[in-house]
Amino acid sequence: MKLSCTNTMVPGKSLTEQAENLKNWGYEGIAVFMEYRSCNKEKQEELLKLEERTGIIPCEFAFSDDLYGHLMDPDPDLRRACRDMYREAAAVSGALGAVTELEYEYGPQNPLPLFHPYARMEPQQEEEFLQMYRELLEPLAGTEGKMLLEGINRYESPFLNTLEDCRAVTDRLNDPRAGVLADFFHMSIEEKNMAESIRKAGPAIRHVHLGDSNRLLPGYGSTDWDACLRALKEIKYEGFLNLECCVCQDPAVALPETSRYLRDRMV
Repeated sequence: MKLSCTNTMVPGKSLTEQAENLKNWGYEGIAVFMEYRSCNKEKQEELLKLEERTGIIPCEFAFSDDLYGHLMDPDPDLRRACRDMYREAAAVSGALGAVTELEYEYGPQNPLPLFHPYARMEPQQEEEFLQMYRELLEPLAGTEGKMLLEGINRYESPFLNTLEDCRAVTDRLNDPRAGVLADFFHMSIEEKNMAESIRKAGPAIRHVHLGDSNRLLPGYGSTDWDACLRALKEIKYEGFLNLECCVCQDPAVALPETSRYLRDRMV
């Protein structure tokens, strides 16, 4: 397993400077979340040459924008614009050989789903979601890139809250460019036993987001990191463990400390 960190958590005036900091702090990769409307050719060229310049692998790519999370929105114009953005993210990920992600929906649920956890899609909803997923995989044809399904907690998405739910969808797709993204923060809300859920999902897990139960750095919440990392070893997971959480301290101190904390538990 390899360690990476999301660029928005890392100080630096450029992706190159952020990557160099991560290399000095014990990381092998970087996940890049780029503002959709400010993305330009210069930024993409820096991203594509980042590994060559720094030795740090861009292992994940996604656009950030208000459009994000509306893949299944009932508004056809919003839905179309959102899917176009995800397709562009897939194209960049394909060029990098990196992962990008999708979800049924992302954003606060209103009203909150206090009485209907683990809701299931109706058959027509599931077929529409699968069709959308297949279309978003198309830009990855002939590349090493992947579009992974991320389980989102019930307060931010009405469906596909658990690893089991996500694997059921990706098993139906049966496409090597698809798979499951296991996010420890969302899992801490939805999974009865995180380590056991990892074992059950097994090889469907193709990428991992790290954040403790309070979405702080690993070790600052109640997650059993020893058990979860041991489960990942048992399923022979060899991909990236990417920090996607909050840093409440000086990153130049906290991120090297977190690298050491995780590596002590990865052996």
